[in-house]
Amino acid sequence: MSRERSFFNRRLHSLLGVIPVGFFLVEHLFSNYAATKGAQAFVEQVEWLWGIPFITVLEIFFIFLPLLYHGVYGLYIALQAKNNVGNFNTFRNWMFTLQRITGVATLIYVVWHVWETRVQVALYDMTAPQLANLTHEILQNPVNLALYLIGLVAAVFHFSNGMWTFLITWGVTVGPRAQRVSSYVWAVVFVLVSYLGISALLAFAQADFMGQMAQH
Repeated sequence: MSRERSFFNRRLHSLLGVIPVGFFLVEHLFSNYAATKGAQAFVEQVEWLWGIPFITVLEIFFIFLPLLYHGVYGLYIALQAKNNVGNFNTFRNWMFTLQRITGVATLIYVVWHVWETRVQVALYDMTAPQLANLTHEILQNPVNLALYLIGLVAAVFHFSNGMWTFLITWGVTVGPRAQRVSSYVWAVVFVLVSYLGISALLAFAQADFMGQMAQH
């Protein structure tokens, strides 16, 4: 691969990791957080999202295709990458390593999650209540719940640490002080977004989750 083509691919990979993939991750977890208010609130949120005009086109061209490129090319980068202790301190070198590990873990998690939910919705023309029940049944299994929690935290870490790198790559945080402040900011983002996602997963896993909707 030529140096110019490699540069373009890496910049595109970096950009797609933020727009739209990163934004979609945050929106998706925020929408799922509605489950903490009960099954009915989650169903209403899903029905609102499904009511967006041209939602299928948006999903294909602004979510799935960018996600596919970012995931596949990211896997290529992960397999090519080598830690550089000479250029990074120990902490940053660990972040570099974890970024690659969580990238692979996130790709596996997303493929599994999409297959278990979005693909099933398309194949069986599920309604929002049926999707809520499906998610509830998946997360009633303790093994699935544990794997979802691991995958979720990996995805949020990959996004948050990736944003730190993105801001350097695109010349936003150019000095040591700016990069140190950026580390703190994205650490806070990691905690807050993880909280949204974990809270939603635990809400889905509650034994009476679907019963809450039956009461409405």
